[in-house]
Amino acid sequence: QVQLVESGGGLVQPGGSLRLSCAASGSIFRINAMGWYRQAPGKQRELVATVTSGGSTNYAESVKGRFTISRDNAKNTVYLEMNSLTPEDTAVYYCNAHVFTPLYGDYWGKGTLVTVSS
Repeated sequence: QVQLVESGGGLVQPGGSLRLSCAASGSIFRINAMGWYRQAPGKQRELVATVTSGGSTNYAESVKGRFTISRDNAKNTVYLEMNSLTPEDTAVYYCNAHVFTPLYGDYWGKGTLVTVSS
């Protein structure tokens, strides 16, 4: 089994920064893409950013230039550096990973809440 555990959420003022982390553990053979998604109250879950094992990244238009996704393959960990946060970024942020154990599985963390408010 594979577990994803997020950390780093919290309350931050508009214009502030936060760094989220997500560590994968368990019977991992290889991890392909990892990413972050978010779900705001009353809205559907949406893509924030993804990163492949080779380091290629993809961002939602709403976070381009403000958020940076990165990963440490040796630690099976993905990060999300969030800058210039606005109240519209308030959401539960979920980590996602495409993991081979060696069977393929799409795994999710339980989420971490980010609240942007003064």
